[in-house]
Amino acid sequence: MPVHDWTRVQSGLFHEFHQSWSVRIKDALNGGLLAKGYYALVEQRVDGPEPDVIAVETKKRAKTGSGAPLATLEPPKTLLTTHITSDAVRYARRANRISIRHPLGEVVAVIEIVSPGNKDSRNSLRSFVEKAVAFLRNGVHLLIVDLFPPSVRDPQGIHKAIWDELTDEPFELPAGKRFTLVAYQTGNGFTAYIEPVGVGDAMPDMPLFLEPGAHILVPLEATYAATWAVCPEPIRELVETPAAGEA
Repeated sequence: MPVHDWTRVQSGLFHEFHQSWSVRIKDALNGGLLAKGYYALVEQRVDGPEPDVIAVETKKRAKTGSGAPLATLEPPKTLLTTHITSDAVRYARRANRISIRHPLGEVVAVIEIVSPGNKDSRNSLRSFVEKAVAFLRNGVHLLIVDLFPPSVRDPQGIHKAIWDELTDEPFELPAGKRFTLVAYQTGNGFTAYIEPVGVGDAMPDMPLFLEPGAHILVPLEATYAATWAVCPEPIRELVETPAAGEA
């Protein structure tokens, strides 16, 4: 399924797609991707930032070898990978922290789908970045899906804005790839697995870490396609029709 250009519709219309897509991702995770003892919830309040989808671990997680496998243990394969050493993380975690908990278990991972409103002002972007960094500093793994191009406030995309809060390492999006999908693993340092994509590219599946060194693949392509299939036709027409002056 190709990635579409959602800048062609008003933010409220993308919100409709966003909400529907989040539910399909949650259903896919709960439909067999997550091992026993893990489950996914949509927009459930935790003590701190509110994500789109959270993965929660209860105290009843199956032991290795029983039930569904915990996760894929092979390192994920993405176009770009960058890492912050554990020494740097030690200092980063001395910053102010928030408590991230859920009544039914411990939040171990979060999925965030970026909306236009997350970038429409300096304060909005700052709030989103601070939320992402707070999750990472509290040991919560993170998957971010940003289908909107860089703005003057994040000229190299959402990953660079987040990474700048943790390290001074340089990062540039490849030419022609305006959107960013990035999975963050916490534990022995921070590792980012990055897939820059452009309009018309296939939607790649992305890793979601449940514990350091163990991840599942989130079926972004299949869930995006399923959401697109039932997206109202007028919205699809707006997204698919080039704006005046576009080839």
